[in-house]
Amino acid sequence: MFEKVLIANRGEIALRIQRACREMGIKTVAVYSEADAEAKYVRLADESVCIGPAPSAKSYLHVPSIIAAAEVTDAEAIHPGYGFLSENAGFAERVENSGFVFIGPRPETIRLMGDKVSAKDAMKASGVPVVPGSEGALSEEDPDEWLRMARDVGYPVIIKAAGGGGGRGMRVVHTEAHLVQSVQLTQGEAASTFGNPMVYMEKFLGNPRHIEIQVLSDTHGNAIHLGERDCSMQRRHQKVLEEAPAPGLDPKLRNKIGERCAEACRKIGYRGAGTFEFLYEDGEFFFIEMNTRVQVEHPVTEFITGVDIVQESIRIAAGLPLANKQKDIQFRGHAIECRINAEDPATFMPSPGRISLYHAPGGPGVRVDSHVYQNYYVPSHYDSMIGKLITYGATREQAIARMRIALSEMIVEGIKTNIPLHQDLLVDQVVLEGGFSIHYLENKLGMNKH
Repeated sequence: MFEKVLIANRGEIALRIQRACREMGIKTVAVYSEADAEAKYVRLADESVCIGPAPSAKSYLHVPSIIAAAEVTDAEAIHPGYGFLSENAGFAERVENSGFVFIGPRPETIRLMGDKVSAKDAMKASGVPVVPGSEGALSEEDPDEWLRMARDVGYPVIIKAAGGGGGRGMRVVHTEAHLVQSVQLTQGEAASTFGNPMVYMEKFLGNPRHIEIQVLSDTHGNAIHLGERDCSMQRRHQKVLEEAPAPGLDPKLRNKIGERCAEACRKIGYRGAGTFEFLYEDGEFFFIEMNTRVQVEHPVTEFITGVDIVQESIRIAAGLPLANKQKDIQFRGHAIECRINAEDPATFMPSPGRISLYHAPGGPGVRVDSHVYQNYYVPSHYDSMIGKLITYGATREQAIARMRIALSEMIVEGIKTNIPLHQDLLVDQVVLEGGFSIHYLENKLGMNKH
């Protein structure tokens, strides 16, 4: 096992990884920007290194500074967390070429799954169901082919950037009259945003749910799934609330799709923790992408399985076999996660600033993953999430009841947060019944009137 791990991230995930390492007897190195000098994870680390000024490009995305920090502290491995460089194949390659262990998949796997066209082809070859669409990327300049493909797939279609992510680089097209312009606009956006003009076409599913499968795969040919999470509560492709298991999903269907994902991991030689993301409609799963890292919403899966996903990812990177076989995984109870963001609950505009009063909720089945504290200054340079509130219960109803109480107990003053939005959602009859689609929140907020 490693003696020292550098955590190439910030905020709550840096603290989460730090706690996992501490439990395993591993020392940690925190890297931080000048804006994060007073962060909790910096204070609690065994060692810390300032890697640059506030802007991400000069700190958390600056690879030479991170590698240098690992060298001067004699770290053996680097954990990227999520976001920033976590799915950057070039970074993973640089880490390994510099003599460190990258706690995550191999660079070639990140590259394969990071391109949505090659990922879809790999999944199709592995028996994972995919959304009907183009066979690979669309020709860069062949409008006749685009029109033929759209007729074959059937309108509406969605045009997506092959190297896209985070809800960017995609357009829905409802009629043939708008197809050519939409493809060209998406190509231009893909080139300027992701440095890759390639786009592909898929059937646009009208009212799907977003369901994802958590997997763990080691270097000894073992791969298991940890069930599913329902992440359908989204706004502009950004998840707001997640839960496990997915309401109303047949356990037989869960096991069937989970086994296919595990088998795909074995076929592509996957290493570490990963998540297969699907659109789910009318009893069918359609693969959309794979996240080759730990997910923000991993705690709900940890609650219902008892598996520490972060610790398992570290064990796998150290060359150890999985601690569990598929038959050992039992699904018990229900868990819900609310992402707590520093933002105006009405306008969703970021709300950076100093937290004048902070109180975290507690009680049975309540978990708070957060790096903030009273008098902490929320910087304006990064993602607005300041923590995650997770509750667990024997039933979904109990998990919801505990979440309502926890939200009412959570006090964050000095900045605005989206706690009122979560409180509203947890008394919404459609939410209480479960099974809502990815469009529900935007419809509720009046964002889809056009």
